[in-house]
Amino acid sequence: MSLKGKHIGFGITASHCTYSQVVPQIEKLVEAGCNVSVFVTYTVKTTSTRFGKASDWISKLEEISGKKVVDSIVDAEPYGPKTPVDCMVIAPLTGNSMSKFANAQTDSPVLMAAKATLRNGSPVVLGISTNDGLGLNLQNIAKLIVAKNIYFIPFGQDDPIKKPNSLVSHMDLLVETVEHAILGKQNQPILLEKSAKNK
Repeated sequence: MSLKGKHIGFGITASHCTYSQVVPQIEKLVEAGCNVSVFVTYTVKTTSTRFGKASDWISKLEEISGKKVVDSIVDAEPYGPKTPVDCMVIAPLTGNSMSKFANAQTDSPVLMAAKATLRNGSPVVLGISTNDGLGLNLQNIAKLIVAKNIYFIPFGQDDPIKKPNSLVSHMDLLVETVEHAILGKQNQPILLEKSAKNK
């Protein structure tokens, strides 16, 4: 399907090592003709790591989307009643934010936008990146995977030997998953073996 003209909310949480995989997907959405509004958590906005300066990532996101990132709960709230999105993406979604989302806690602009999107009956697409996806966070994945209007970017273990509980979405399937979600369908298969896919 064509995504041209669709308003896509894009939330980013603090899996810093995954930004380089996610930012090109935002560019693809913009190239497809989407109006993209980017939401960031406070950690994304303020924390610099070996993967880059926070200010540089924010500048890059604003350059791609053509608008200021939404970085406060107050500014995110209107995206429910006044400025609805056709689909809300959260990628990368950390285990910490996933736990809060699964348990109805709203403590960041990203989660506020996701909550507002669900309230409008529109889809939310999750691109997970968590070291305990097969640990304590597995219960939260289970909660979300059966919830109405929530869809997952296909995911798998990124390093079964050294990090057996770690799960990461295949971010190159993000745009495809958004297309499916807007049609009310889960992109399949939802579970992918990373090594098999990369052969």
